[in-house]
Amino acid sequence: MRGHSMAPMMDAMTGVQPWTATEFGLRLTMWAVMMVAMMVPTAAPMTLLYTAVARKAAAQHNPLAPTFVFVTGYIAMWTIFSLVATIAQHALEQAALLSPMMVSRSAQFGAALLITAGVYQLTPFKDACLRNCRAPAHFLSRYWRTGNLGAFRMGLRLGAYCVGCCSILMGLLFVGGVMNLLWIAAIAIFVLLEKTIPFGDVSGRFAGAAMILVGAVSLAL
Repeated sequence: MRGHSMAPMMDAMTGVQPWTATEFGLRLTMWAVMMVAMMVPTAAPMTLLYTAVARKAAAQHNPLAPTFVFVTGYIAMWTIFSLVATIAQHALEQAALLSPMMVSRSAQFGAALLITAGVYQLTPFKDACLRNCRAPAHFLSRYWRTGNLGAFRMGLRLGAYCVGCCSILMGLLFVGGVMNLLWIAAIAIFVLLEKTIPFGDVSGRFAGAAMILVGAVSLAL
């Protein structure tokens, strides 16, 4: 009883309040909408190629699953990521590491996020995921499945590669602010360019090195 009576007092002192189920649902919805807005455009080359294949198959009287089924699988994977991100945000808020605007309150924590994202940019796992995101024809030829379930599974697999490629970068939202539209746009544009422009993978490594440098300087100051 004594422990229970102390909990609200401690929450008031730290300014941290537990989330209600409604609040958790709203944060999850926010993350899911944000991830769809940021990441679906980056999958446009893959989506357009699937649409072209489906259109050609329909012209030959061999219809394939609609494109929206493929895209739904992709969105489903990012929705799963959104759930993980919401849980992480809750944990960070309870640890008093995030402000009410969902920005890191700790310079050291922000620097650590930058260094982590930078190091991840240089890992073989990141490179393997990015290669699949940058090669639509190779991906579809390798993982092609027929039927609605097959199209959904292909979208899900593409989403998995995309999460593997970009999820750590999403942690940088806590550096610039989850509600900062310019910061969100900057990360989305970076991901799009990394996936689509020639030598985007190389520029991503340079960006990773820059993140490490900025993070290290921030820790030293």
